Amino acid sequence: MVVAGDFKNGVTFEMEGNVLQVIEFQHVKPGKGAAFVRTKLKNVITGAVTERTFSPTDKFENAYVERKEMQYSYDDGDLYHFLDTETWEETLIAHNLVSDNFKFVKEEMMCKVVSYKGNVFAVEPPTFVELEVTATDPGFAGNTATNALKPATLETGAVIKVPLFIEVGEKLKIDTRTGEYLSRA
Repeated sequence: MVVAGDFKNGVTFEMEGNVLQVIEFQHVKPGKGAAFVRTKLKNVITGAVTERTFSPTDKFENAYVERKEMQYSYDDGDLYHFLDTETWEETLIAHNLVSDNFKFVKEEMMCKVVSYKGNVFAVEPPTFVELEVTATDPGFAGNTATNALKPATLETGAVIKVPLFIEVGEKLKIDTRTGEYLSRA
């Protein structure tokens, strides 16, 4: 059990059938009236953020969100297949449960599969990946001073903006959170 008066950033708890995480909290003791806890909460399954106030004595069940490192195997068109490298068990995950940044993941990469009570609700790809450029326009000499960017298609099919000097066949380091080119690998 977690008591609202003991809220800290990052605490996860169950309320009204939802799994919530405390993003911000503030204990308020007004001159008149009872104290209360003002919070900003994130629903860890849907990502929705709400603000709510609680009495410091409100009690909630703790929610344990599991993040397990698993290897991405393949996509069969309907489901993504992940392999637990410790138990060799396969986990099937629907396409709608992965975020847009999953487009930077290729087969055999390790990802974090996030679940609550055995139900998978998200997949977190590695923060940084190295991918090869499979298609891009040729660069032009003399255009390096303008910080101009051009589109490049990566081996996973994702398209990002890269500097003009990048050529087909080069390996790039990509930040999967922003989808930005960081450097040559």
